[in-house]
Amino acid sequence: MFRKALTLFFSSLCLISCAQKKPATTPTAMTNTPPPGVTTDTVYFGEGCFWCTEAFFQRLKGVYSVESGYGGGWVENPSYEQVCDKNTGHVELARIVYNPAEISFDELLEVFWKTHDPTTLNRQGNDVGPQYKSVIYYLNEQQKQKAEQYKAALDKSGAWEHPIVTTIEPFKNYYPAEQYHQNYYNDNTNQGYCRFVIAPKLEKFEKVFKEKLKKHE
Repeated sequence: MFRKALTLFFSSLCLISCAQKKPATTPTAMTNTPPPGVTTDTVYFGEGCFWCTEAFFQRLKGVYSVESGYGGGWVENPSYEQVCDKNTGHVELARIVYNPAEISFDELLEVFWKTHDPTTLNRQGNDVGPQYKSVIYYLNEQQKQKAEQYKAALDKSGAWEHPIVTTIEPFKNYYPAEQYHQNYYNDNTNQGYCRFVIAPKLEKFEKVFKEKLKKHE
């Protein structure tokens, strides 16, 4: 596992491991409370490292909160180390709470598929393992149908050279990750993984989705 690799070489490049993942600063969650009367919806996306997923979706207009966590497995309230050991069945997830009047589920799906490689099984770049699988856990029939339709259209379009392996599954369970994982990129921009992996992805993301970003971002 890329993030868990602990060698002198990677340390010299500031590429961090599981053992090095304590934040340099106290987390400050990027959470906005919905105004009174606003109805929110929730989605659960897995697209590799939840630090990356969190950083993308936090910046979208209409998104109130993004939380990193684990879902889909059989171990209750797993630790990060247990998930890394690949014995819990859990996937790294982002729990996204949003205002459907400002940003639609379809728009979130677009961001989901454009911010990772949905054709690599249990892998995103050098992050390898079942916890990194591409997955959408749907909460209702509408989410299921839209996700399946979008996936089928993308496969038919030939947007990727290889078939999409993203799974679309009914929501099973979800457990928030440890506090030090929350708001990780924003609180640790100088960490190696953030600098060399997340920052380049985020730069591309902000160019592609410029019109959908929060003004203060």
